This record gives sequence, structure tokens and C-alpha cells, in this order.
Amino acid sequence: MLPEPNRLHRARDFSVAVRRGRRMGRSDLVVHAVVRDEPDIASTIRGPRFGLIVSKAVGPAVTRHRVARRLRHICSEVIGELPESTDIVIRALPGAAHATSAQLIVQLRSGMKKLGLLEAPKGPPS
Repeated sequence: MLPEPNRLHRARDFSVAVRRGRRMGRSDLVVHAVVRDEPDIASTIRGPRFGLIVSKAVGPAVTRHRVARRLRHICSEVIGELPESTDIVIRALPGAAHATSAQLIVQLRSGMKKLGLLEAPKGPPS
């Protein structure tokens, strides 16, 4: 489960991330990210914050809630790898209803890497 301090709640925070942030689209997700630059907010909030947008286009309520639960679980796994002052909004596209959790995490990590939020995995030198 995603801890409460790491969730976006206010519509203003969602709007800032979606309108001013950078975005990277994948087949089932769109990842929006913005770095918080307001000193009063950045000093009181610890860690990255996540927001989810799962519209009715994804499916009926049961399907939307299942997708949202999976995305929250995925976010809780990558939370320690992200810069602390980052707000991320994940918009689920209709294909997310049929994607597996493994596919969603690959797409989310790929989008975050393209946005420069995650570093490429460090393997043995070749």
C-alpha cells in the first residue's frame, strides 16, 4: 500500500504535474512528472508523491479499482528509487485493464527512466 504522505490529494497538485510537468506515454500508461520547487511545500513533504487518474474509459468501477490498486502497489515498490521532491501522476489508459502487473511495472519504470527519474540498472561491467 502507498503511504499517505506519498499520495497527491489536491486538484491543484494534479494540475501542476499534468500541465507543467514532463510526460512520457507508454502503451497502457502516461507518466507525468514535475519537481516541486516551492520551498515551503518541499520542506514539509518527505519523499515523492503519486497521483492516479483512472477514468471510466478503463472500464467499470471494479476494473478501475483493480487497476488503481495495482498501480498503487507498483508505486510503493519504486518509491525509494525516486528523488524526494518529485510529484508523479500516472494516467491509466484503457489497455491497463488487460495488462498484467508485470507489464504495468515495466511500462512505469520505462516511462520514469525516459523522464530521467530512475537510473538505468547497473549490471556487471562488460
